[in-house]
Amino acid sequence: MAKFIFVTGGVVSGLGKGITSASLGMLMKARGFRTTNIKIDPYLNYDAGTMNPYQHGEVFVLDDGGEVDLDLGNYERFLDTSLSFDHNITTGKVYSAVIEKERKGEYLGATVQVIPHITNEIKGRIRRLARDYDVVVVEIGGTVGDIESMPFLEAARQMQIEEGRENVAFVHVTYVPKLKVVGEQKTKPTQHSVKELRSLGIQPDAIVARSEDPLEESARMKISLFTNVPDEAVISAYDVEDTYEVPLMLEKEGLARYITKRLGLPEREPDLDAWRAMVETYKSLTDTVEIAVVGKYVKLSDSYLSIKEALKHSSVANGVKVRIRWIEAEELEKHGVKLLGGVDGIIVPGGFGARGTEGKMMAARYARENDIPFLGICFGFQLTVVEFARNVLGLKGAHSTEIDPQTPHPVVDLMPEQRDLDRLGGTMRLGAYPVHIKPNTMARALYGKEIVYERHRHRWEVNPDYIDEFENAGLVFSGVAGDDGRRMEILELPDRRYFIATQFHPEFKSRPMNPAPVFRGLVNAAKERKYES
Repeated sequence: MAKFIFVTGGVVSGLGKGITSASLGMLMKARGFRTTNIKIDPYLNYDAGTMNPYQHGEVFVLDDGGEVDLDLGNYERFLDTSLSFDHNITTGKVYSAVIEKERKGEYLGATVQVIPHITNEIKGRIRRLARDYDVVVVEIGGTVGDIESMPFLEAARQMQIEEGRENVAFVHVTYVPKLKVVGEQKTKPTQHSVKELRSLGIQPDAIVARSEDPLEESARMKISLFTNVPDEAVISAYDVEDTYEVPLMLEKEGLARYITKRLGLPEREPDLDAWRAMVETYKSLTDTVEIAVVGKYVKLSDSYLSIKEALKHSSVANGVKVRIRWIEAEELEKHGVKLLGGVDGIIVPGGFGARGTEGKMMAARYARENDIPFLGICFGFQLTVVEFARNVLGLKGAHSTEIDPQTPHPVVDLMPEQRDLDRLGGTMRLGAYPVHIKPNTMARALYGKEIVYERHRHRWEVNPDYIDEFENAGLVFSGVAGDDGRRMEILELPDRRYFIATQFHPEFKSRPMNPAPVFRGLVNAAKERKYES
């Protein structure tokens, strides 16, 4: 029988429930338990696919094509696993399923209500995922007290009764502020948050107290006293330099050890040697390179979270720390390429819509003409093609039909099957598809194999009618879709130090101890350019 750990949050959002959940999952897996993580998002959207990154950060894409919350990216990186679309439960999914069942007559004429029908649907989804695991960590998004999350908290409460208290534990992540006026940590917000949780019938088994500095002993004892939680289960989770330190901090604080005991699981020492070595290596790096990320959502860096993480993974692999220079593409259009002065590498990431497209192409051109290591991703791949068409092939007015439907040279266009769609959600080329990499290319050297599977999220493609023209001018399409040879997947310029772009999103499969090859190559090229040229 699986054990369930529900992670809730209180006081304010953005405390780090996702990192806490990912860390707890990783610590249980490191003890040899078959572990998975589930994210519950109480919003009414069916999935994250149509949400603006400024609202919830990046949309993370899974192997099966699921467009999900960025926390599932953290789960995959921390647990070194691949999750499914079912691992992200939303209010939209739950209500859609219940209404569909009602329309089919599956409720036998009953009055369909939040309790039991909605809560049963939630519990059923969690249990179906738990079949192959020893431990399931379920993060309930939002903050206790939010009206949207009430059905999920009620379902969790019911699960503890139905599964048995020995099989269900609750971890509550809360905030302990330190007021400058008095200079001491204040526990009242935590007390009120737990009071709210208990009013819903849930008594937390452990409290993860988020604070700027380590939790003071007096604050720990007060939280224990007023929340009815043992002092050993009041966990200090203070700010650290890097999120990959969090599992080590929580292990030192004894969170997983306490939860293991609370759930009656066998006590085991976790194998954290490789993780600890990775963290220590990253913290010890002294040499640096600066890589510009030219995007349209850079005011919220979580919009490009997986890119940040892939660069971090590549830092460890190359022995050099990456500093990111965030550049708004529109600012590049206003102020020119001087904003790129002195960078050691350039990334043009994905995105949708016309805003900032000229700035992204300016960045690609600057990298190409000045031989600066370059990586284009998804829309960045397409705009690299457009830039080359305009400035090397001399195709005046060349563009993507996404941005300019009347362009005289549609070098990026929709495939026939993508035309006339009336629904935006879930209709793109989504998920992992095979990519065939040609021999004797930079891409083949990076990946070391002929067929790789990478994750996609796009509608438009390089127009096959122009391929010969591009390749005659020196642009090499070194990767094509393994399931459809019309689709270009990787381009490169062999006469440059490192100039590569991918139609897929390599950042989604990058892992702390196994960086995405094109990111590892970019950082290596940036390092060589700065220190060895």
